[in-house]
Amino acid sequence: MLLLSFAIQQLFIMPTKELTETESINEVVNVPNEGNQTCENCHVPLKGPFCANCGQEADSKLKYFWVVIMHLLDDIFSFDSRASRTLFPLLTRPAFLTNEYFAGRRVHYVPPLRLYLFISIIFFLTLKFFIAAENNKTITVSDKQALISQVQSHIKQLKTEKSDVEKTQEASVDAIENIATLDADIAKFTVYLDDLNSDYNLGSNKQIIKLTRELLELEFDQIKEELPADEKARFDSLIASRLKVKSGTQNKQDIKIANNDDGTLSFDFLSDEKNKKVNAFVKELTDKAEKAFNTDTGPLIEQVIGKLPQLMFILLPLFAVLLKVMFMFSKRLYMEHLTVALHSHSFIFIAILLSEILDVLDNYLAPMYPILANFIGVVAGGILFWIPIYLFLMQRKVYRQGYFFTFVKFTVIATIYSFMILLTGLVAVVWGLMGI
Repeated sequence: MLLLSFAIQQLFIMPTKELTETESINEVVNVPNEGNQTCENCHVPLKGPFCANCGQEADSKLKYFWVVIMHLLDDIFSFDSRASRTLFPLLTRPAFLTNEYFAGRRVHYVPPLRLYLFISIIFFLTLKFFIAAENNKTITVSDKQALISQVQSHIKQLKTEKSDVEKTQEASVDAIENIATLDADIAKFTVYLDDLNSDYNLGSNKQIIKLTRELLELEFDQIKEELPADEKARFDSLIASRLKVKSGTQNKQDIKIANNDDGTLSFDFLSDEKNKKVNAFVKELTDKAEKAFNTDTGPLIEQVIGKLPQLMFILLPLFAVLLKVMFMFSKRLYMEHLTVALHSHSFIFIAILLSEILDVLDNYLAPMYPILANFIGVVAGGILFWIPIYLFLMQRKVYRQGYFFTFVKFTVIATIYSFMILLTGLVAVVWGLMGI
């Protein structure tokens, strides 16, 4: 990053005249010229990067825009060799980074706040990508056209088989049954084809197309061989879900927020005018919620994920307060509890991120390398199982209490914090609904 900043300085800032070696070094690293430069504040001659008289920094804060931006990015993302010394113990050695920070050995590791900001940015961006990919998994344009062609080819094949039966077989009971079966299959796949050709953006078509795609995968599988019991049960469930969506009889979410018999919401401490405004806001919110939950939840999920980073940043100091209360006799300062909170959340985010990546890899490798995919799945599950163990060991090693008392406090903290997470999620949903 510093090299990039230096390059931009050379391209856009440095004068074209040829400099002496001393002048070049002084301009690049911005070291004051001890012989000529004086403090801009008190005009005392400078003998270093700071004024000996008033303490003001010699380096002017009025810099070129690109220099400021480069230095800012460098301050945020310059992990250099500290990254390798930070990330591995963060994952594998509970409380190591925290205790090193408390002991004053900080220069070799990424600072807690910078570490949290970097990991949280990567985590939420990746989470949004994973969920958006899963939500849009219905069919891409090319995949949809390929599936339509496959269905059309199968319908053509069924019609050819029907024609062959009519020509070669007599009007026997078996021939009539075969023709009836083929007619039913032709009609079924024709309906599938119509659903695939429907407008993706209208009503519940997105959900219908998604169910149709999953059904067709099983339909073509059972043409080759009989489906296993679990796949057969899934096939029947998909058929039932698809019929409900198409008929409009699927379970719709009727969301009501009211404390009166007439379905309105009112508070005694508010005036009638303010209660009307509250009801208007709640009505708008519930309408958006019903639309989101009964049709496509994708836009709401994206909105919620977009709000979570800000809310989690607010939740961090509250979690530190919770630690301060639960370990009030540990003689730890609040900033030390905040450091524990930063390291804990950084670990949780990176552990979940690794588990998600391994889960995607597991699904990708399952058809070709099932044994390897199973191993990766076990590792992904093991990472999630490691999270509560890591956090428990971290609290014990930081606060240096016995296993029993640490476990009791850890359980209480986990319970309270789970409630805080649920409340934060609710706020994110409401905030997200306001944005769609």
